[in-house]
Amino acid sequence: MGVPVKTPRALVALAVTALMLLLALAGCSSANAKHDSTTSTAASESGAVGASTGRPLPSGFLGLSMQYKTFEAYAGTDPSSVNPAFLNLIRDIAPNQSPILRFGGDSTDWTWWPVKGMHKPGGIRYTLNSRWLQIAHAMNQQLHSRLILGVNLEAAKVRLARTMANALVGGIGRKSIAGLEIGNEPELYAAFNWYTKKNGTGVRGRNKATWTESAFFKQFHQFGSAMPSGVPLAGPASGSATYLAKLGAFLSGEPRVKLATFHAYPLKHCTPHVVTISQLLSAASTSGFARAQAQYVNAAHHRGRRAQLDEMNGITCGGYRGVSNTFASALWVLDVLFELDRIGVDGVNMQTVPGGVQEIFGPVAGDGGSMVVHPEFYGMMMFAQAAPAGSRLFTIHTRLPSNVKLWATRASDRSVRVTLINDNSSKPRTVHVPLSSPGGPAAVEKLRAPHIGSTGGVTLGGRSFGSATSTGLLPAPMLQQLKSRHGGYTVRVPPATAILLTVPASAAQSSSTTG
Repeated sequence: MGVPVKTPRALVALAVTALMLLLALAGCSSANAKHDSTTSTAASESGAVGASTGRPLPSGFLGLSMQYKTFEAYAGTDPSSVNPAFLNLIRDIAPNQSPILRFGGDSTDWTWWPVKGMHKPGGIRYTLNSRWLQIAHAMNQQLHSRLILGVNLEAAKVRLARTMANALVGGIGRKSIAGLEIGNEPELYAAFNWYTKKNGTGVRGRNKATWTESAFFKQFHQFGSAMPSGVPLAGPASGSATYLAKLGAFLSGEPRVKLATFHAYPLKHCTPHVVTISQLLSAASTSGFARAQAQYVNAAHHRGRRAQLDEMNGITCGGYRGVSNTFASALWVLDVLFELDRIGVDGVNMQTVPGGVQEIFGPVAGDGGSMVVHPEFYGMMMFAQAAPAGSRLFTIHTRLPSNVKLWATRASDRSVRVTLINDNSSKPRTVHVPLSSPGGPAAVEKLRAPHIGSTGGVTLGGRSFGSATSTGLLPAPMLQQLKSRHGGYTVRVPPATAILLTVPASAAQSSSTTG
C-alpha cells in the first residue's frame, strides 16, 4: 500500500491561473473610483440616491469551505453537543439565514466510505464513519444549513463514489444537500501525484496523455448517473481557466448539476514568491478579480444554474504570513464580497484550514472547544451586517477620495446601509454621503485594528472575540449616532478602517429617489 503525499497539491495549480489573472488585470481600476478622487460612483438616475443595481442578495450567500478530515476539529467529536462556538461563528456570517457549507476540497479525492470487498485505494487517507455523519447531521439540524458534499472521483471507481454518496445522503438527509460535488479540481489529476508508493514511485490519478476536459466531462457524466436519485449535483469544482472556458457546454450536458461550482484566488504563493498587503488590496485583487469571474457567472445563469464560488480566499497554497493573517485581509474580504455580489455570484465559500496561515477561525489546542478568531472573519461579519439577505446594491453619487470604496445596500425593509472602506494605512479620509432628505441620524459602526498589518486587536463596533472565544458571541455593538447635514452625512474615515452607516427604514424611505 502506498504512502500518501502530504502536500495539498490542489492549491498548487491555481498559481498558474492566478498569475495569468494578475498579469491581465494589473491595469484594472475600481469601478467605484478607488484611486481617483475626481470620479463619482457609477452613474444612476437623477438625485443623490440611485436605483437598485443588483438582484436581491441570496440567503446563505456567505459560507465556509472545509475539508472532511478537519470538520471534527471545528464541530467537536460529540454529536449530542456540537461546539457552540463553531455554530455561533457561522451564524455570525449568515444571520437569520440557512448557510451553505462546503465539505471536501482537497480531501474530496482522499476520502472514502469503506466498500465491501474493496481494498482501500492507495490515494485514500481519510475514512468517513457513522460518527462523522452524526456530527454533520446534528450541526445541520441546528444551523438549518445546506451542504455541498464532495464525492471521490480521482479513485476512478464508480462503486466507491456511489457508496460514499449513498452514505452521505443517508446519514445527513437528501433535503439538506445543496449538491453532491463530484471530484475536486480535476485539471490536477494528471499533473500531480495522487499518492506515492513505498518505493518512492509517484502515482497520478490520471494519464496525462488521455486526461482532457472532454475525458473529464465524460467521466463526470458516468459518475453522476450513479449518484442517488433526486439529489442535485455540483460541478465542475475547477479552478482552471481552460476547463471553465467550457462551463456552458458542461452544464448543457448535465441537467442534474444545479450548482455550477468554481474556485478562484486573486494571488498566488505556491513557489518562493513574495506577496504584499498592497497587492492584496489592489484593484486587481478586488474589482478586477471579481470581473474575471463574471464569464462563469453568466454561463451558469444563462442555463438557469446557481453560480457558486465554493472555494475562495486571498492567496493560494495556504496563504502568506504577514498578509493573510493581518487586518488587511478583513478590508480585502469586505470589499471583494461586495464586488462578487455586484457581478451576480450566488454564493461564496471561504476556504479555511485549522492551524493554517489563512485560517479564518480555528480551534485552540487543548482548550475544550474555544475558537481563535482571525482578522479576516471580522470583515466577513461586517459584510453580513452591511448586506443582509434580500438586500440590493444601489449607487450613490459622490466624489470619493483616493483609497476609499463606497458600497450601498437597500434592505427589504427599506433601511439603507452604506459601507466606507479606507485602506490607506496612514491617512484619514472624509466622505460626504448624500441622501435626499435623510431625516434621522445614522448608526455608525467601525471595523478597526491598531494598524493595517495587525494580526490581533481587531474590533467591530468596539467589540472583540479577544484571544479566543468559547461562545462565538459578541455583546451588542457600541454605536455612534451621526446626524444628517447638508442633505446627507459627512463621515471621517480613519486610516485602515471600514465604517458602516445604517439609516433606519423611516429615514431611508424618505431619502429614496427611485424604488
